[in-house]
Amino acid sequence: MTIGKLIYSLIDNIESFICRSLLATFVVILFIQIVSRQVFNHSIAWSEELSTYMFVWFVYFGASYATKLAAHNRVTFQFKLFPPKVAVVSEALADLIWIGFNCYFVFLSYDFVFNKMNLFWKSQTLGFPMKYVYMILPIAFALMTFRIIQVNYYKLIKGIDIRDPESLEVEKLIESSDKETQSN
Repeated sequence: MTIGKLIYSLIDNIESFICRSLLATFVVILFIQIVSRQVFNHSIAWSEELSTYMFVWFVYFGASYATKLAAHNRVTFQFKLFPPKVAVVSEALADLIWIGFNCYFVFLSYDFVFNKMNLFWKSQTLGFPMKYVYMILPIAFALMTFRIIQVNYYKLIKGIDIRDPESLEVEKLIESSDKETQSN
């Protein structure tokens, strides 16, 4: 694998790598906290606060990752009633509205974190500025916007249907049951 492909793979799957790292780290921290309490009768003061912040970042990067997989919860039943081209256009229009919301939220959250947030708000136990926790908001919504555009580019320009893995698995099960029914 060339360096270019490796870097592309890293960038294209950045949310997955970050989510895995955050999940593993906060689970280990919480496990150490539990062992420390139960075995040594000692509590690690900062562990639960750091784990909470890591979980929040995990959730937002997970939302971006779900966007990349086109696995966000959305109501699509009504699109099945439309002709295929109308359904595609309607879904793209819905994604444009989603992009508009995300862009507005990036603006609001950036303004809050960098202009309106009190510089003296500090994490209670860890003591670092809370703006570092809240920075996930503009980062995640900007990343989700990029992933929405990416999914629509693949779908509308390249003709690649990116759908969430669970719906693809359900379709495979339905097809295999249809084949069994036809063979009987």
